[in-house]
Amino acid sequence: MTDLAASIDHTLLKADATRAEIQRLCDEALELGFAAVCVNPIWVAPCAGRLSGSAVRVCAAVGFPLGANRTETKVDEARRAVEQGATEMDVVIQLGLLKSGEDEAVEEDLRAVVEAAGQARVKAILETSLLAHDEIVRAARRAEAAGAHFVKTSTGFGSRGATVADVELLRRTVSPALGVKASGGIRARRDALALLAAGATRLGTSAGVAMVRGIPDQGGDWP
Repeated sequence: MTDLAASIDHTLLKADATRAEIQRLCDEALELGFAAVCVNPIWVAPCAGRLSGSAVRVCAAVGFPLGANRTETKVDEARRAVEQGATEMDVVIQLGLLKSGEDEAVEEDLRAVVEAAGQARVKAILETSLLAHDEIVRAARRAEAAGAHFVKTSTGFGSRGATVADVELLRRTVSPALGVKASGGIRARRDALALLAAGATRLGTSAGVAMVRGIPDQGGDWP
């Protein structure tokens, strides 16, 4: 149980999340020993305050969920997140540019965010449901070249979430030094364990409490 909990980014990214729900997210992360809480930028400072002095990291979603922001907007968002206490950030890459074959621009965009993040760890969200096999490989390689610390499968808002095949492909593509984060649609403990076995080093899910406590999947929640 502890090993599973330590791999989970306890996630709440829905638009109507309330302050009370965010506080509960932090309290659950503290109680169960999750790796991080993953929240939208407005909630970074409250989470950092509530989690101060603990081992639970605060992860900010940047350029989320489309990745189509201008680079300077992402950079500003990243800097402000760090100033407010984020020690990790999940950043959506420039998907449209990748699919246009402008791989260098994708790398430059992400590198600017990595530099703005300073000591914070950056997870590059590839949104694998929108990419062909070769595009996933290209995106992952560009993310590593840009200095990202993880490659991540999905926002959880795409047409599908993480799959074992996507995780295995990412693990083969990037160097062992990079983490692989699986996210989106991870509802059941068996699926979480399968993704870890495939090579994921972090899981993004809102169902972590049920997984760790052994409560059967009820479905219908956000990824």
